[in-house]
Order: sequence, then structure tokens, then C-alpha cells
Amino acid sequence: MKFSEQAEFIKQLSDRQVTVQLVLTQFVILFAAILVSLFLFDSFLLDWRNLFRFHSGEWLKYGVGSAVLVLIIDLLMLRLIPKRYYDDGGINEKVFQNRSLGSIIAVTLLVAVCEEMLFRGVIQKEFGYFVASLLFALMHFRYLAKLLLLGSVVFVSFFLGWLFEITDSITVTITTHFIVDVILALWIRYRQRGDLVGAANESR
Repeated sequence: MKFSEQAEFIKQLSDRQVTVQLVLTQFVILFAAILVSLFLFDSFLLDWRNLFRFHSGEWLKYGVGSAVLVLIIDLLMLRLIPKRYYDDGGINEKVFQNRSLGSIIAVTLLVAVCEEMLFRGVIQKEFGYFVASLLFALMHFRYLAKLLLLGSVVFVSFFLGWLFEITDSITVTITTHFIVDVILALWIRYRQRGDLVGAANESR
């Protein structure tokens, strides 16, 4: 399907239909991570516990700090570059533009946890940094027609892989992934009203 055809198809779907597809995809990814790890991990429970280890200093420096770095780059791009260069065909708008703050947090957290468990927790741990980073980038195939988006997702993919390489913790990569996704989702949700303060009002 060409990018223009994909965009037109997305427009015909309701926000709910797009969201359901996204959530179902994440549960498939989570199921795959658990199933494959049952066969590949030496000790299923122990290995997962080690992958989810938490050290506050490491988490703050690499998890939160890296997210801030990626967001600075992304938000600068969104401000300085015309929308046509980073338009994904309306998928993200369909998912987030009419969603509540709590729902945005839930969806982006689900995505971060499921994708990091599979790509960093299982694939990178068992098959290496390059394979996991490349497969993660290829999963976002809808960006192939947009060079800027493709470059961005390849960078983030290899960056998350590098974070896992130096920390050996998916708690760190989940944190980075989640913070980046939730802030960009909030930007999509509230930019049309020019009211990011609305997020705070909605949460009351």
C-alpha cells in the first residue's frame, strides 16, 4: 500500500478502530516476548527480574536524561520543519487527538513496556544490538515513505539499543521510550488548542 493510500485508509477509520488495532498489536508483541523468552531464557523468572532491575541513579541519568535529549531534538524538528515532512498519514492523530490524559498515559505506557520487553528484553539479549535495533526500526514500516520520520525512528531504535547495552536494564529503556511517547502524544493532543495547560486541568 502506497503512503497516500495508507493515509486515505486511516482517515476512513474511527479513532476507536485505530486505537483497538494499536492495543491488539501491543498485546501480540507482549505475548511474543513472553512465549519466546520461555524457550530462550535460562531461567524465565530470574532473567526477567534481572532485566527489570532498578537503580535510581542509573534510571535518572540514562532513562530520564536520555528522554529529555530525544525530546529536545524531536520538538525542535516539529517546530522548525514543515508538517508534510513528518506526517505519518494521520495515525498518531487518530490515536491521541481526542484522548484523555489518563488514556494517553495508559496507551503510551503499554507501547513502551510491550515493545521494550520484546525488542530489548528478548531479541537484543539473545540476538544482539544490531538485529534488535534493525527489527524495531522495520516494525515502523509506515515511515518508509518519509525519510525524516524513517531517520528519526532509526536513530531512536539504535539509541534505545545503546541504552540497553550500557545498562542491561529494560527499566531504563522503558522509561525513555515512555517519556518520549507520552510527551509527543500530549503535544499532538493539545497543540491544536495551543493549550498544554489543558492536560493539567483535565487531570483534576
